[in-house]
Amino acid sequence: MSDTTVRVDSLPEAAVALLRAVHDALDVPLPGLADEDESEYAALLQRRSHDALAILGCVLEQGHDVIFAAGALRRWTADRPVTYTPWTDNGGAV
Repeated sequence: MSDTTVRVDSLPEAAVALLRAVHDALDVPLPGLADEDESEYAALLQRRSHDALAILGCVLEQGHDVIFAAGALRRWTADRPVTYTPWTDNGGAV
């Protein structure tokens, strides 16, 4: 690794778009206290993690277009919305 500091604002727009798409795919709210909420949370996070890994693999190993990959991951994330009750700090669930 280099000692050079690289910040997001110095990266190409396409790279930032892909980083943001991966972040947004994996940034899911914690589940409420019900067992079914926890189960749905785990399943959603696993599916979205697999989606992100597939997209990153396509970019890093197959040379796919980064902007297209970011858009694909955003579409896949939208197709897998949060359907469980998220945690809140006022009693555990909304």
